[in-house]
Amino acid sequence: MSATEEVKLEAILSQENMKKAWAAVKRNDGAAGVDRKTILDTKAHLKQHWPGIREKILNGNYQPAAVRAVEIPKASGGSRLLGIPTVQDRLLQQALNQILSEVFEPKMSQHSYGFRPNRSAHDAVTAARGYVTQGKRWVVDIDLKSFFDQVSHDRLMNLVSREVSDKRMLKLIGRYLRAPMRHADGRQEKRLRGTPQGGPLSPLLANIYLAPLDKELERRGIAFVRYADDIALFLSSERSAQRALESIKAWLMKHLELEVNEAKSGAGSSGGSQLLGFRIHETGDVSIAPKALQRLKERVRQLWDARQSLKGDEMRTQWQRYITGWWNYFGYANWRRELKEISGWIRRHMRKCFWLRWHNRAGRTNALWRLGVRGRGLKVAGCRRGAWPMARHVVVNQALKTATLNRFGFTLPWELAGA
Repeated sequence: MSATEEVKLEAILSQENMKKAWAAVKRNDGAAGVDRKTILDTKAHLKQHWPGIREKILNGNYQPAAVRAVEIPKASGGSRLLGIPTVQDRLLQQALNQILSEVFEPKMSQHSYGFRPNRSAHDAVTAARGYVTQGKRWVVDIDLKSFFDQVSHDRLMNLVSREVSDKRMLKLIGRYLRAPMRHADGRQEKRLRGTPQGGPLSPLLANIYLAPLDKELERRGIAFVRYADDIALFLSSERSAQRALESIKAWLMKHLELEVNEAKSGAGSSGGSQLLGFRIHETGDVSIAPKALQRLKERVRQLWDARQSLKGDEMRTQWQRYITGWWNYFGYANWRRELKEISGWIRRHMRKCFWLRWHNRAGRTNALWRLGVRGRGLKVAGCRRGAWPMARHVVVNQALKTATLNRFGFTLPWELAGA
């Protein structure tokens, strides 16, 4: 029996699938939607009303709530608009996602890595690295302009309906796509295009929408990797790269109604390009992209801002949580010269922060004494130079030397790893 015949709305609402979906939603936690119900509130509501909700879904009368508009800063600058569904709708979207993934996953391209089980950004970079070492050293970076906002509902539903025949399920998916966006000022905006980021179903729908692009690139024999809407093509010459860029731009507009962001797309050598925060050099070595290092610096300035109302152990926990996660991702790079150069700069920010938090001459004298400074060295506590210059002072460096910072947990994981 084909997947089209098998997948039914009853499978989505089965007890086993719903329990699995609830566990995932609870694990991911997240903010409340427009109804302001938390995970616990929703659990209590579902205990009382689930039979009626289930019946509404089965007979086609269920109407999803509006999604709550939330703006978050983008790593590259500006902001991204998220649409946060209610916890109840997140549960139903997760349940849909689990079953639909079983249908669509086997048909996905091996060159697609984003939001897929057992695949990661590191896998995408590894594949790209392989292409470069094979001699495909010209990279076409394709940035889709406002991709999640531009998805055509009609085209997407046509793609979904090729594998899903249950009209009740298609109706429910369509209603999730069209659920209005409610802004903080109460304004409610109709959605005629797009699949907003923030719901569990959107990543899968995005991959379904871009699957025809994957097939077209495979048909043309172009080496590529795609991580959601982050697309990189790998070719052997500048001429073929430029030709591919223009051709694919036209194809995307014609077949998927997607516009390419001209400012962020282009063709160039691999050493001047970046993929998922990494730069792949012609030797096959991988370094951390300059933009990623710049974002690290910006975050360091925030985390070591002395005006935070945090205790020392809270600052340590905050720092370790951030830098451990950062290193778990960027530790993939095997070319780490820039990290060695930035280490001293980070520790200088730490010392600057502590100097300011010691407040005044008396506080700085006490702190320096506790850290082992004696005699004439304590006179530095009265120095009127700024905190940034003082962070390089020999006495401050003696008091807060690398070994001391490490002992208190203010570590740099790449140094502990011997990078």
